Amino acid sequence: MEGVVEMKVLLVNGSPHKEGCTYTALSEVAQALNKNGVETEIFLLGSDPIAGCKGCASCRKTGKCVTDDVVNEFIGKVDEADGFVFGSPVHFAAASGSLTSFLDRVFFIDKSKFAGKLGASVISCRRGGAIAAFDQINKYFTISCMPIVSSQYWNQVHGNTPEEVKQDLEGLQTMRTLGNYMAWLLKCIEAGKNAGVPAPEQEQPIATNFIR
Repeated sequence: MEGVVEMKVLLVNGSPHKEGCTYTALSEVAQALNKNGVETEIFLLGSDPIAGCKGCASCRKTGKCVTDDVVNEFIGKVDEADGFVFGSPVHFAAASGSLTSFLDRVFFIDKSKFAGKLGASVISCRRGGAIAAFDQINKYFTISCMPIVSSQYWNQVHGNTPEEVKQDLEGLQTMRTLGNYMAWLLKCIEAGKNAGVPAPEQEQPIATNFIR
């Protein structure tokens, strides 16, 4: 339709289970986004091992990781997305190892790709550890000039199975609220662009070494 700007959000399932608890939470967010006219895609990391960053910095020259796996597949989708939701189960009060390695490499390749784009984290847990994992993922946004989307409560659902998650009515409502606010903020950003509001100018990064 002429004059309609298409917006897209990538939702990353950091669980090894394709349609488990994390997927159930992300799906609730996606449905709210869709109802607001925002396109969504749930990106599955899968159950194959994801290596950590080697620190070789080759990606700074090529724009992709030397380890050619799901990370490079995702990097190829970043430019087309306006917002991101990274979901994870709780593993020992932290995000899953797969998602942690994935995020380390993705943001090391070129975090400037994410500047000005919306970010949110979603956590699935049986009982505890959600807030620690939630804070961990949010730190990738706060070092990358990404506005964080919030909800009516911290973005978490509880349950040991998808069926139990569906019984967490407050958690599901939190997911829907998150989707609604992300859609609203995307539209606000687009309205600002149309009104001539420029993005902030980025200074040349300064790296300070405290060793004397």
